[in-house]
Amino acid sequence: MNTVVATERPLVLIVDDDEAVRFALQELMLSVGLDAAGFASARELLDATLPDRSGCLVLDVRLPGTSGLDLQQHLASNGKDKPIVFLTGHGDIPMTVQAMKAGAIDFLTKPVRDQTLLDAVTIGIERDVAQRAKARVARLHGDRYKTLTRRERQVMCAVALGRFNKQVAFDLGISEVTVKLHRSNTMRKMNATSVGELIRAWEALPPDLREEEPT
Repeated sequence: MNTVVATERPLVLIVDDDEAVRFALQELMLSVGLDAAGFASARELLDATLPDRSGCLVLDVRLPGTSGLDLQQHLASNGKDKPIVFLTGHGDIPMTVQAMKAGAIDFLTKPVRDQTLLDAVTIGIERDVAQRAKARVARLHGDRYKTLTRRERQVMCAVALGRFNKQVAFDLGISEVTVKLHRSNTMRKMNATSVGELIRAWEALPPDLREEEPT
């Protein structure tokens, strides 16, 4: 059973069926101030209850049951895009290409220099921190967007597309004064102090909200 320290330090998840390798990698991460948890298989990782913290995965390619590459695909298809550093003793060019095309940070071959691995892990953590920050902003704007009326959503979309008030009024069959009123209400609800901020809020929305028909 893995014990994960309950702090806000980055957490590196190590999946390798070699216990000695897992232990060595955990010790390496701890030595530079990172928390780490080790797992002997993909299933063990997937069954674990993990804290919601920044970090990355260090995966072996050849694992009992689900391979590291299959795990990468499984996580991506379930919206869990935690950055991955592959570390394997049995890599080849096709594997490397597959992993990198799917978004892996790096594909390293054992034995690897500690600093090389730590550099890759650092890049992974930085990417995860950025992704998590972007996701938080998207959720915040998404929550605000859901408070808009159907007409306000239509106006926000039109503003984001660069439409002028007169054009929006014509498109929606309403007066220009009404468009201005809806735009003012939209900016207030979206906490935007300028049209530029409103457009940035629109662009930061989760894609599914931008693509849906205003209702």
